[in-house]
Amino acid sequence: MGIWLEGKPLADKIKEDIRQQAVYFQQATGKVPGLAAVLVGDNRASQVYVRSKEKACQALGLFSEVQVYPGDISQAFLEKKIDELNRRDEVDGILVQLPLPAHIDSYAIICSLSPDKDVDGLHPFSLGTILTNRVGFRPCTPLGVVEILKENRIPIEGRDVVVIGRSILVGKSLAAMLTNENGTVTVCHSKTKDLGRVCSRADILVAAMGKEVFVKPEFVKPGATVIDVGINSVSDPARVKAYFGEDERRQKDLQSKGYTLVGDVHPAAFERAGAMTPVPGGIGPLTIAMLMKNTLDAFKRRRGIKTPPS
Repeated sequence: MGIWLEGKPLADKIKEDIRQQAVYFQQATGKVPGLAAVLVGDNRASQVYVRSKEKACQALGLFSEVQVYPGDISQAFLEKKIDELNRRDEVDGILVQLPLPAHIDSYAIICSLSPDKDVDGLHPFSLGTILTNRVGFRPCTPLGVVEILKENRIPIEGRDVVVIGRSILVGKSLAAMLTNENGTVTVCHSKTKDLGRVCSRADILVAAMGKEVFVKPEFVKPGATVIDVGINSVSDPARVKAYFGEDERRQKDLQSKGYTLVGDVHPAAFERAGAMTPVPGGIGPLTIAMLMKNTLDAFKRRRGIKTPPS
């Protein structure tokens, strides 16, 4: 049994640094970093995510704005609104909350963002800076993964790293970022043969496929670092008991919320891991912290500020 890699302490540390810099810039220039979020339709999860990001901005002294549009807006209308945000000086970062309604071409919308305001790190230009290992915005969740490894002094260079999942949002971007850190990276997916054997050789195993407790304990090399990016809701009491036994916290979740959150990694994998991120409380808090950091970085880059205030 290893240690839990809690994300909240690191997220709080990053946020406090951002808050202090925002205060400095407010006093020195009268301006603060600004984030605009665009929400289309009535996806409940998206509404929750956007609200949490808005609250984070407010807590840190950043300017925030949320533009909400009905789900039947046109592609042209949304692109026009994005162009308006691209032109606004007080907006340093633009977040288009995904998924968008089916009739909207999400890729075209992301491409319509100004790359210097792409704080989600999903514009093709931003992704290109990862592959060329140049300065640019990184997607927030992969950035959080790299930061928690570094914060806990877990070596990446020369280590065997396995990433399960190949989405642009996490898997592919993270694989490139860990390669830039000199890890030897293998990307696995639904077509990978003998997945458990491949995973069991990893010094660092990252699960990011969005499948409830998909990674079994036997997938984990004894002493390996396990990063669980998955967030899955489970409301079936029998499944919760199978995963967590009579865990009091999980039973309270079921009683109060009707569900509890589990990751892509079976909780029992902790018995084999040297270190592992919990769900909830692992990578999740870092994702929003990294969005705030990207917004601060966008503010400084757009104004030619090279170093943070001392």
